[in-house]
Amino acid sequence: MTDDKPQSGADGGGAHVTIHAINGGSQAFGAHGTAESTNVTTVVADQAHNRLLSTVRTLRRELGDDGHSAEDQEVAAALDEVADDISRNGRGGSGPLTRLRDRLADYAPATATAAAVTAVLQALAQVLG
Repeated sequence: MTDDKPQSGADGGGAHVTIHAINGGSQAFGAHGTAESTNVTTVVADQAHNRLLSTVRTLRRELGDDGHSAEDQEVAAALDEVADDISRNGRGGSGPLTRLRDRLADYAPATATAAAVTAVLQALAQVLG
């Protein structure tokens, strides 16, 4: 946007606005305009956490949100906790990672594919050692 004064002339005068590009921000116009900007950045500490995050998200998508048993809901909550932890901190805390591993070892969700559960368990093993 320019700070130039309105110019009169053949175009009838009035305000003049020129927008070339907006990067990294929000714009609102009008008397009641509002602008909201939400930025989400995922910082992953290493390849093992990156792989774990990917496999956790895949399994979570496979579980979905509707009509699952209490065990499925517990696994989904543990997956969400680990994904949020890694997305926020770049690493997973040993407590949430261990709880997820134990939950998956005790109960592999019947609604998810065995391959997805196996992928998460293998990725957890790489992170937890």
